[in-house]
Amino acid sequence: MQIKVLGLLEATVDGRSVLPTAAKPRQIFALLALRAGQVVPVATLIEELWGERPPRSARTTLQTYIMQLRRLIGDDATGVLATRFGGYLLDVAPEDVDVHEYERLTQSGRRAAEAGDFESAARLLRGALDIWRGPALVDVPTGESLSIEVTRLEESRLSVVESRIAAEMRCGRHHVLLSELAVLTARYPMNENLCAHHMVALFRSGRQWQALDAFKALRGTLIEELGVEPSARLRELQRAILSADARLDRAETREMQKMLA
Repeated sequence: MQIKVLGLLEATVDGRSVLPTAAKPRQIFALLALRAGQVVPVATLIEELWGERPPRSARTTLQTYIMQLRRLIGDDATGVLATRFGGYLLDVAPEDVDVHEYERLTQSGRRAAEAGDFESAARLLRGALDIWRGPALVDVPTGESLSIEVTRLEESRLSVVESRIAAEMRCGRHHVLLSELAVLTARYPMNENLCAHHMVALFRSGRQWQALDAFKALRGTLIEELGVEPSARLRELQRAILSADARLDRAETREMQKMLA
């Protein structure tokens, strides 16, 4: 079985879709897929579907949904979607679910960055991000458990974007990153990491005044929305840009990395 959750939910067996069209069975399948190889308690599934006030028939209805999923899976369905004490288990290999390949590439990319191999880090992190086909589980209604999982995945995705950009910057690709960083800083106007990379990319591209404008925009948003100033490291970066500090053109310096960390 091949399962994709990083975008539209997909599940196929030998090229045949085994996903139900009804919302609640899709919720069940999505949660089981995200926790593939783990027993998901009945109580967790019931809470996902109905919240804190489930109907009296919740357990019976859940069993009906499980039967529907097994019929769609077909051969050896009870082995794939197994009943365990107190819950259900989707017994598939980790590599059959796209999120596990995403996490494997992410870990490999970050290890490469820690080892100073920024070309490999950028390549591996790009590969991890390429697995995404849109917002996680965009076509699945979410209860409490799935909402937490989706938030975790989206936060992870943004963190990987930041790590990939950091690796690309260490490879001297600031010109290539300018348009992407302009979009990202507009989408995440309070993200200091993205703003810092944008400021440095602009400075290295001979656009010092735009780098200072990027800081000004972030500062204005933080003060208006949260009533706080940018962090000390970002203010230090602003001062470095104002003075055209030569360290800004040397990505390998320790001082420079502190400003971008």
